[in-house]
Amino acid sequence: MRYLINMTLALGLATFVAVGPAHAQVIDKKALTLEGAKNIAAAAEAEAKRKNATVVIAVVDDGGHLLVLERLNNTQVASVEVAIGKARTAAIFRRPTKDFEEQIRNGRTASLVLPGATPLQGGLPIAHEGKVIGAIGVSGNTPQEDEDIARAGVAGMTASMMNGSMPVTYIESKQVAQAFAKGSVLVGEDEKMMHASRNYMVHASHRDAPGVAEIHELDTDIVYVLEGTATLVTGGTAVDVKTIAPNELRGTSIQNGEARRLVAGDVVIIPNGVPHWFQNVQGPFNYYVVKVR
Repeated sequence: MRYLINMTLALGLATFVAVGPAHAQVIDKKALTLEGAKNIAAAAEAEAKRKNATVVIAVVDDGGHLLVLERLNNTQVASVEVAIGKARTAAIFRRPTKDFEEQIRNGRTASLVLPGATPLQGGLPIAHEGKVIGAIGVSGNTPQEDEDIARAGVAGMTASMMNGSMPVTYIESKQVAQAFAKGSVLVGEDEKMMHASRNYMVHASHRDAPGVAEIHELDTDIVYVLEGTATLVTGGTAVDVKTIAPNELRGTSIQNGEARRLVAGDVVIIPNGVPHWFQNVQGPFNYYVVKVR
């Protein structure tokens, strides 16, 4: 599937009479195709329907010019211009529109007068090989839901472009051991926007004591125990729940859950949305967690 085309940009006013090497006068760049924009919108639309969301989805090129616009049934008309504005802002400023909303919330009201900016969460740039080639904007639901739907569009493009060609990841034993010594992310930590280029993360997890109750609204956890024992409580109701990050909730404990004693070699799959809590730990307790979205 073709998502990109090559474009040559003239940087001089008179290419044929320019002084100096030819490569100093023109550059090659990637551009988002109409087909690619349609597929990005389709991936976002699928996520919106999964959430039963009524939104407008806009996909633009790197200059903020509209390529695709979709308004799902029963979505308010006012969201059309807002979605386009979010997409254009993410494209021309080369960053998520949430950045501007947070600046304003933190007191930097000057962001309100940036030329051409729509400082509302829900717009994300679309990058290829480190360069922004376009953007997607979503409007109609809550700010976080708009961004989640936009992110699904970006992830859908990446998955289609990979088309089975994602490179093999190799992590040598020394690095793995170092990760388990303190508990850290093995794969995925370098992605500011989680799962932008893959739909999973791998954690080398280490515990010496009980933890807090966790709820991952988007991620399914696949746990494989390497050593140690622990009591894992799943299901039930988390107590004193707080949101610590988008789609990530934490609580102090779990009531009426199901307890299991885990030992080396056990595998547990915890679907997204299910509360889970390491209630008792006999450490060192080391285990892999593969987070799949």
